[in-house]
Amino acid sequence: MTSTAEMQFLLGEICAEVRETREHTGCAKLSQRVLEAFAAVPRHAFLPEALRPAAYINRPLPIGHEQTISQPYIVALMTELLETEAEDVVLEVGTGSGYQAALLGRLVRQVYTLEIIAALAWQASGRLRDLGLGNVEVRQGDGHGGWPEHAPFDAIIVTAAAPAVPPALIEQLKPGGRMLIPLGPRHGGQELQLLRKDALGRISRKVVLPVVFVPLTGGAQS
Repeated sequence: MTSTAEMQFLLGEICAEVRETREHTGCAKLSQRVLEAFAAVPRHAFLPEALRPAAYINRPLPIGHEQTISQPYIVALMTELLETEAEDVVLEVGTGSGYQAALLGRLVRQVYTLEIIAALAWQASGRLRDLGLGNVEVRQGDGHGGWPEHAPFDAIIVTAAAPAVPPALIEQLKPGGRMLIPLGPRHGGQELQLLRKDALGRISRKVVLPVVFVPLTGGAQS
C-alpha cells in the first residue's frame, strides 16, 4: 500500500465510524473541507520513525514523554465539531505531535498552539515549518492560562483531559465561539464536551461521547 492508498482506506474507516456514532455525537458526516485537510496532512510525518508503518491505522499511538497522537477518528470528529471557518483564529491547548494543529492550519486563518513539554513543542514546530504551515505558531507553556495576547478566539480545542474547564479559556473564547475539551479524571470517566458561548457570554454544554485522553498538566498541579 502506498501512503495515498493507506490514507484513503483510513478516511473510509473514519467516515464509517462517524456514521455509526452520529446518534451520540450529532455529526452524521465529515465536511468536504475537513476531508480535504485530512488527505493533505501526512500523519506519518508526526510520528517517531519506528511507528510510521502504523500511521494510517485508526488508533492512537505513543509519541514519547507519556503522550500520544490521538486516534484519527477522534481527531476528525473534533475537527468537524469545531465548525471552523476560513477566517477563524483558533487556540489549541496541547500541541503534542503537532498533527491536530496542522489540520487546523489548513482550515483557518491562524492557529496558536500551546505545549507544556518543551521537547514536543520544539519537534512540532519543526514539523509544521517543514510542511510550510506558516499560519501555525507554537509556544511552550502551560495551557491553563491560554494565550491572552491573541484572544479572543473563534474556537478553542483542548487535546488533554482536565477535571474542569480552565476559567481563562472560557474568558478567551469569543461570543459565538466553540470549545471542545475532554473533562474528567486521569483514569476513566472522561467525556468530550462541546461548549458554546452566546452573545451575552453564557456557556452551554453538550456531552459528545466518552473518551480517553492524557491528563492536562500544569495549572494547580505545577
